[in-house]
Amino acid sequence: MKTIELDGSYGEGGGQILRTALSLSCVTGHALKLFNIRGGRKKPGLMPQHITCVNAASEITGAKIKGAEAGSTELIFVPGKTMPGNYIFDIKTAGSCTLVFQTLLPPLMFGEGSSIITIRGGTHVPLSPTYHYLSEVLLTMLRNVGVHVDSTIYKYGFYPKGGGEVKFTVHPVSQVKGLDLSERGELIALHGYSAVSRLPVQIARRQKNAMEQKVKSFPADIQIMNVVSPGEGTFTFLAAQYENTFAGFSSIGKRGKPAEKVGAETASAFLDFNCKSTVFDPHLADQIVLYLSLSRQDSSFTTSCITEHLLTNLWVIKKFIDIHYQVEGQLNSEGRIKILHL
Repeated sequence: MKTIELDGSYGEGGGQILRTALSLSCVTGHALKLFNIRGGRKKPGLMPQHITCVNAASEITGAKIKGAEAGSTELIFVPGKTMPGNYIFDIKTAGSCTLVFQTLLPPLMFGEGSSIITIRGGTHVPLSPTYHYLSEVLLTMLRNVGVHVDSTIYKYGFYPKGGGEVKFTVHPVSQVKGLDLSERGELIALHGYSAVSRLPVQIARRQKNAMEQKVKSFPADIQIMNVVSPGEGTFTFLAAQYENTFAGFSSIGKRGKPAEKVGAETASAFLDFNCKSTVFDPHLADQIVLYLSLSRQDSSFTTSCITEHLLTNLWVIKKFIDIHYQVEGQLNSEGRIKILHL
C-alpha cells in the first residue's frame, strides 16, 4: 500500500487539507500520513469537527487510525474498502455538518450501493458552507457531472449550541463527467431566505428588506423563515441560477451585528459576483475541483477569485491523483482553472 505524506501547514494551512486528504485516501486506497495539521492556524491541531471527519471516514472504510485526538498535529490513516450503509455522526459541538459530509461524499459516491448519512452539529456556522449553499449550489451543480445526492434538513444548528440535524442520501455513480464552462449565461432566477431561530421574526424582516434594497434591480424571491434550532441564530442566503451554473451567497448573524448588515453582506456578495463574467463563485470553484479531478475527462472553468483555498486543494489532489492542473490568473483575482488527466 502506498503512503502519501502531507505537510498540513502548506498553503492556507487549514482543515481543508485534512478533509481533502481523507476523502482521497478513502477513494484511492492510499494510506495517509499528515503532519503539522492546521499549521497555518492560531490554534493548530485537530478540533472536534476534524476528529468527527477522521472517525467518520474510518467508520465507512474500516480504517486504522492513529493520532485522532483533540489538539493532535499528526495523523496516520490507513483505509479499507468503502462500505455503503446507514450512518449517523454527531459532532457534539457547532462544528460544521457540511464539511463532515464533504469528506464522506467522494468515497461513498463510488460505493456499490446507496448510503444514508445523518450528521448532527452546526448547519449555518461561520467559516464553512451553509447547508443551503451545499444543497442548492454544490449538490445542484454536481448533478451536471453525474453525482446525485438527496438532502434534507430537520433542525438548524448555530454557533455556539449546534444541535442541527441533516440527512443525505448518496446514490452510487459509475463515472464522473468533466466540465468545460467558459460562459455562465444569463441570470435566470434569484431566490433566497432570511431566517431566525428563537429571536423576533422582525429581525428576519429587517434582513430581508436590506437584501431587497440592495438587489432591487433584480426580481428576487426571498422567504422569511422561523426555523427550529436549540439555539438562537440568524442567517441570510441568496442562490443565483444562471443558464450554465449556480452561485450562492450567505451571511451569518451574531450578537451585536445589525440585521441590516446580515442582509446587505449577502446581497453585496451577489452583486460583486454578478458584475463579473466568470462561471463559478470562489467557494464552488474550490469545492468542485475534487470531483472534477475524479473524472476521466478534462475540465476547464473560470472563477471570480483564485483563492489560497483553491490552490491548496489542487496541491493536495495532485498528491493522490495523476492529474495536471493549470491556473491562469493571479491569487485573489479572476482566472481560469484547467484540470487535465494524464
